[in-house]
Amino acid sequence: MQDKQIIRELAKRYMELATSEKQQKANRRMKDTNDLKVVRPPVLMDEIPWHELGCEDLTLLCEDGRCRSVEWALRVALYRKKYFKCDVIMPAEWTVRMSYSMNPLGLSADETRAHGKGIGYADVMADESCLEKINPPVLRAHPENDEAGMAFFTDLFGDTMPVRLAGVDYIYSAFWDVLTRLRGVEPIFEDMYDRPEYLHAIMEKMVARTTAQLDFIEANLHVDPHIQNLHCTPAAVSGLAEDGLKATWYRGMAQSFSSISPSMFKEFELDYILPLASRFGYTYYGCCEPLDDRIQLLKTIPNLRKVGCSPWASPERCAEQLRGDYVLSRKPNPSHVAHATDPALIRREAEESVKAALKYGCPMDYVLKDITTVSKKPQNLIVWAETVSDVMDAYYGAD
Repeated sequence: MQDKQIIRELAKRYMELATSEKQQKANRRMKDTNDLKVVRPPVLMDEIPWHELGCEDLTLLCEDGRCRSVEWALRVALYRKKYFKCDVIMPAEWTVRMSYSMNPLGLSADETRAHGKGIGYADVMADESCLEKINPPVLRAHPENDEAGMAFFTDLFGDTMPVRLAGVDYIYSAFWDVLTRLRGVEPIFEDMYDRPEYLHAIMEKMVARTTAQLDFIEANLHVDPHIQNLHCTPAAVSGLAEDGLKATWYRGMAQSFSSISPSMFKEFELDYILPLASRFGYTYYGCCEPLDDRIQLLKTIPNLRKVGCSPWASPERCAEQLRGDYVLSRKPNPSHVAHATDPALIRREAEESVKAALKYGCPMDYVLKDITTVSKKPQNLIVWAETVSDVMDAYYGAD
């Protein structure tokens, strides 16, 4: 009962903010951006090192493990609203995702740590015989988990927050992130020249597993057309179906491909994800890799809607190519909050992005993420949020 009281008090505070007029205005702006309207860009922060921000606002009081996870989610959302002058994605409900499982790939990373040199990966797929270790896909729905989850969370929240059994949210493929951990980067790059047929054989196996996953979802589960969070960026958008893969987003990335040519990117990544991405309502492509030299290739994805513009990409080049036909999801440099903040530097970076977006009529969201450290200085994030929001006010008008 004590855990319930804690959760319900936090949920009441959360729902007051989530249903407020200010939040509804922010929600409309996020959706407008994905609908290709040039409005004041949503400004968000995510992947924050919360363990460095320890304070009373984030202190957990619940005893039950599941309650503590709920408490953490609510406290984090409330903390964001209290301290950060930027947007927060706040669904006005608690969702229980339909549960399903997929058997393991069949291979495990062999991670090594070299003193002073970070993490390395041994090649556990050094020869073609390793293809036989990749398991055929086996998937299973778990409606018993759905029923148990709904019962638990409905009882936990009482009448303080709606609880909804939600379908599967967005699907993403990061094949080369997985393969980099299984092989390391250098063997993959060498095989692009020496054994391209082997890499193609690997990708055919990987894509077959994902294709089976998508087939299973469409045949056995619902898909949620109301998701709001698309890996740190807003997901709300018009034009989605009510169910099936056309009711959600696909997300792709190939972060280790920053150092390969656009033609190799097409051969080893894009040609494989095109059939997958085409099954969805919209596609969002990109993460930390710079994409400004291959946007024209990405445009061959028929439902492409959003493209990541990492700290190592030129916002000018991205906006010039994307214009008003796609959303530029700008990822500023997280190192600017790592130790000491320089508002002038943060402002210059934001203004560079804003000027490029406005010049080419490009809708944009602005998301600080991959924040490894703030040197235990929460003020760094507060300054960043205030500075960037001031820039948006100056160019787009006060929110």
